[in-house]
Formats: sequence, C-alpha cells, structure tokens
Amino acid sequence: MLHIRHKQYQLPFRHPFTISKGTKTHQPIFIVEIEWRGVCGYGEAPAILYYGISVDKMAADLEAKKPLIERYALTDPERCWHFLHHLFPENSFLICALDMAIWDLWGKLKGVPLYKLYGLDPSHIPPTDLTIGIDSTEQMVRKVEEMPWPIYKIKAGLGNDIENVQAIQSVTDAKIRVDVNGGWNLDSAKRMISRFKELEIELIEQPLSIQSLQEMESLYKYSEIPLIADESCVKEIDVENCNRGFHGVNIKLTKCGGITPARRMIKRAKELGMKVMLGCMCESTLGTAAIAHLAASVDFLDADGPLLLSRDLAEGLSYHQGRIIPSNMPGLGVDLIDPM
Repeated sequence: MLHIRHKQYQLPFRHPFTISKGTKTHQPIFIVEIEWRGVCGYGEAPAILYYGISVDKMAADLEAKKPLIERYALTDPERCWHFLHHLFPENSFLICALDMAIWDLWGKLKGVPLYKLYGLDPSHIPPTDLTIGIDSTEQMVRKVEEMPWPIYKIKAGLGNDIENVQAIQSVTDAKIRVDVNGGWNLDSAKRMISRFKELEIELIEQPLSIQSLQEMESLYKYSEIPLIADESCVKEIDVENCNRGFHGVNIKLTKCGGITPARRMIKRAKELGMKVMLGCMCESTLGTAAIAHLAASVDFLDADGPLLLSRDLAEGLSYHQGRIIPSNMPGLGVDLIDPM
C-alpha cells in the first residue's frame, strides 16, 4: 500500500519577480511524498495565481481522494497518470506533483536516474536561460551584472522593452530571449519584432494573449524571430492548436500535469516540426530536477527556478557555465533539505 504525505512552503525570491501579469516576492510551493515499502518518491508543484490553483486547493483535493490513491496498485507510472487524471480532471498542478513523485519512486525502485529510463543523454542538454524580471532599466542591468550567464530571458510587456534590452546588451554579449506573457497587441508586437530583429533576439515567448489566436497566425507569418507559445500551450491538445500560430511551444510540467504528458507533448511537437522549450514556474531544485531529466530531448531550456529563489527545498542538482546537470542517483536524484 502506498502512503502519501504533503507539505506547503512559501519560498522567497532573491528579487521581487515581476512579469506583465504582476509582481510576487514569494513562491507558494506544494510538495508530496509517496512511500512504498520504505522507498520515498517526491514531487512538487508551484501555485500560480493566474491559473487559479492555490496550495490550499491542491491540499484539499489530495486529502479528499488520498485513500483511493494509497490503495492504487502501482505497476506503471504512465497508467498511474491516467488514473490520477480521472481523479483530478481540473487540477493539473496536483497531478504534476503526484506524477513526479511516482516517477521518482519508480526510478528509485529500478535503481536508475530518470534520464536513463527515458533513453536520454544528459550531455545533450541545452543551456538554460536566466530570467530577468521587469524592473527599472538600471535594476535589470544590475541583475545581469550580479549573475553573468550565457543566455538571459528578459521579461517584457509593460513598456521600455527596447530600452531594457539595449541596456542589458551594453553590459553582456549573452544571447537574449524576450518573454512577453501576452502583454502586447498585434500592432505593438509587429513594431517590437522589427526592432528586436535588429537586436538579434533569439526568440520571443507569448507575444499576444491566449485569446488572440487569429492575430497570432498573422504575427507568425510576419515574424522572422521564432515565436514560442507559453500560456497558449497548457494541455496536450494545445500543441496541435499552436502549430498554426507559433514556431514552437514551451512545455511546463505544472501546467500540463507532469512528466508523463510532457513526454507525449514533446514527441508530438517534434512530429509537427515545431521547436520545443521546457520551461519552469519557479520550482525549487526538486521540481527543476524533473525538468532536467527531460531536458536532453528539447531545443531550448528555461530551468532557472532555484537560481531565482533565496531558499531551496532540495539538493542534488547543479549548474555549470549555464548548463544544468542532473544527478546520477536513482529517480530524480535529489534529497530534501527539510525532511517530511
């Protein structure tokens, strides 16, 4: 029989984190532990306000169905995901934490790191970007100087986007990506893309809102810079829908419901000829480790959560010259700093 425990945290950011949707100083985190015969697997899901899922909601939903999960006969993580999806059809965040914990447990029972279960080579992991939240131009430059990195993701969408990028480029030769979180309209997006093309921006994430699918199709035909769907790509079906308006998709474990659907989404996006980014939602090292074990299968990586937080929940993941290095230990290969 499985045994499940859960815990909530509020992890502080190193700097207040601002995107076009708002500012936060702490990241609410939900952690689950699934134990079977003395072996424990761990999973994580951050709460994101604009998706309407809180840590309290995850806890309440889990407590309501915990006896059913604990009686589940674990024979395969993918089959377990479908079971969880039927239990929590409206809470992909909770499913993500549980799916991640199941995979961690499965890897430990098999005695191998997850990337080996997936047939991936960690030497093929692309470098991750480091996110610079919206701030005064001077403060954004200070953040870049504080942590030299080979790729920066610059949050945009509240004005001064061109000036911010130019100021950052004046102090670094790093590649620059821009993430708008839906903060532009079609006309401003065309103007920005023309200017950003001159500045050799590598890619732009979610230039328009999720309601602007027709406008995105127009912008897709216009843009010489790759456009990557973020908020427009949540569930598996969204990969197909984004194929007409984006050059690629940003797949996030928390949004889609964990490692299991993310692997299917990566496969389908590649079949459609789309670029694939794996993204984070400011997870600690625990959740980021799950991203790292899949990262050798994608083109772009955004896995900087632990670098943005001033407190972590786990250890066992490392960064070197912009590259994330998963542990060779079984499962996720991480240990909780604060045992449950």
